[in-house]
Amino acid sequence: MEAMSTDAAGTEFAALLQHIWADLHDPRVIWQVAALALCLGAAWMVQRLASKRAAGASTREAGMPASAARRFGQHGVRRVIFPLSALILVVGARAVLNKFQNVYLLDLAVPLLMSLAVIRFVVFAVRQAVGHSSWLGGFERSFAALAWIVVALHIVGWLPEVIDGLDAISFTMGNQKLSLWMVMQGAAMVLLTVLVALWIGGVVDRRLSAAAGLDANVRVVMARVANALLLLIAVLVALPMVGIDLTTLSVFGGALGVGLGLGLQKIAANYVSGFILLLDRSLRIGNLITVGSERGVVREITTRYTVIRAGNGVESIVPNDTLVGSIVKNETYSDTNVSVSLDFQVAYDADIEKAMAILVQVSAGQPRVLKTPVPRAYLVSFGDNGINLRLGCWIADPHEGTLGISSAINLEVMRRFKAEGIGFPYPQREVRLLPGSELNAVLPVPDSVAKD
Repeated sequence: MEAMSTDAAGTEFAALLQHIWADLHDPRVIWQVAALALCLGAAWMVQRLASKRAAGASTREAGMPASAARRFGQHGVRRVIFPLSALILVVGARAVLNKFQNVYLLDLAVPLLMSLAVIRFVVFAVRQAVGHSSWLGGFERSFAALAWIVVALHIVGWLPEVIDGLDAISFTMGNQKLSLWMVMQGAAMVLLTVLVALWIGGVVDRRLSAAAGLDANVRVVMARVANALLLLIAVLVALPMVGIDLTTLSVFGGALGVGLGLGLQKIAANYVSGFILLLDRSLRIGNLITVGSERGVVREITTRYTVIRAGNGVESIVPNDTLVGSIVKNETYSDTNVSVSLDFQVAYDADIEKAMAILVQVSAGQPRVLKTPVPRAYLVSFGDNGINLRLGCWIADPHEGTLGISSAINLEVMRRFKAEGIGFPYPQREVRLLPGSELNAVLPVPDSVAKD
């Protein structure tokens, strides 16, 4: 029976090739070629007009927020407008020409245009759902190859036999008997529902981002939870649609539990720690923190790791488990104001009060230094070579770094000290030559030392 089906499919494909070959030798095939070329040209014109109209609408609505659904519809229509309009025109032309001659060439063009429209729309939907990712190129090529293979099997008439062969490969999982064709149907349905779930999750994320007065951490938590629930619902809805019992997933659930118990503790701990960080609000986007040897601004908090950007532009990916289990210095936890201390040393013969007044004046003149609390200068200690002074001031933008403000204050203090005659000390050493030392033979000894 299977051999007879294969022979019938081969005969059908051979007959299709013979019909197309006969059409190519028939002078009237020029009408099919002309109709096909005309349909493709008209579809190209429709695409151009649709693109210009969309561009004009975007220009007119510049500055006005557009809904996610409207943007999705506009981009989706522009992507599939060419194969879809060409398909409609070819179907119409085939219906007209079929009354006068054979249209096997147009019969071949219909499934090709339909598959092209499906490929473009699915790839566009994936891009809209997950954004720009490195794996999208490979997915597009793989999906396009799979779609063209299905079309080719349909054209040659082998698709039913392939489906029967996949359905014949079966295995038992739990109490249910599954076939390879059922698994492939389930994978396709899960992919479709997951794409829909991801698109809905993107819409929810954009809505949350546009919500005024909503805390950033709460927004991230709500978006993550919504995406997780949508993906779970997508899987739970897709599998029963193809006849797969959900109790079959208990095997995978047990395997996942064993994996978490044996080798995925760190990963699970990072995910749990991520939700803890997002919910307790101990870290926020924009906080300046120090953990271990890493110091920088929190740029992103995900469910597994946190991105910290240092002042030199280097981004560190810190596991959330590290942030929860270690001491973290958050310099902007409840207040963004931080203190900046600078040490100076002046000579003993300098006017100390004038030097301290200059320090306060210079710091107060810097635009980044806060007026309240006011800058203050202190006499810290008496050093070996000079008097140690300290300047204390406050800034409200520690994420901009402290090196720039320190350099500006140091340069201005040096200029003012030189103008006021306040000198900076340098190390001094007093050397005494004792009588009887070997240096007395080559160096003259002062009378005062000699007498001693």
